[in-house]
Amino acid sequence: MYVFIDESGDPGFKIEKGSSPIFVTSMVIFDTAQDADEATKLIKELKGELRVKPEFKFNKSHHAVRDGFFHRVSDLRFRTRCVVVQKDLIYSDALRTVKDSFYKFFIRNMMQHDGGALVDAKVVIDGSGDRPFKRAFRSYLRKHIDSSCVKKVDLKDSVKDPLVQLADMTAGAIARSYRKDRADSNRWRSALYRAGQIENVWEFK
Repeated sequence: MYVFIDESGDPGFKIEKGSSPIFVTSMVIFDTAQDADEATKLIKELKGELRVKPEFKFNKSHHAVRDGFFHRVSDLRFRTRCVVVQKDLIYSDALRTVKDSFYKFFIRNMMQHDGGALVDAKVVIDGSGDRPFKRAFRSYLRKHIDSSCVKKVDLKDSVKDPLVQLADMTAGAIARSYRKDRADSNRWRSALYRAGQIENVWEFK
């Protein structure tokens, strides 16, 4: 099993100064290496077809790119599980003030409350931070995640991994669906739903 994790939004709580009101973590799950390889090949091809450089990022993409991306990945075999955080419902001082704690807490919760989805998984998480942070994050997850669920955890820069980019696009699509102030808010989440690629969306409260 192969799992790729990314997020949409930021851990900040200064909404009036530009922090995102919604934070979403998304994990994209492939049951076989063949399914993951097919997705990698397609997304690499899509970068050329849709003229995307250097990587797919939902929040930096035009509607046409989003439409083309979700249309083409609709036949891929993967499923998505997400945690949605509406920040106005979070009152914990630790989560509101320590960015690393916020990020690690919700990644851990998504993996812990997996509905039995994770079995002996190789997990790749978006992460371009320094080595001490990566070591500390992997250690944190090993302490909290059952070893039978997760076999290995790596942190990779999303630019270098098309399937982390897929996780970014799914997280962005879910996050967008909560922005009622935006046009076509549910457009790309609906595309994932129609393709049968959404397994669970957990609204954290």
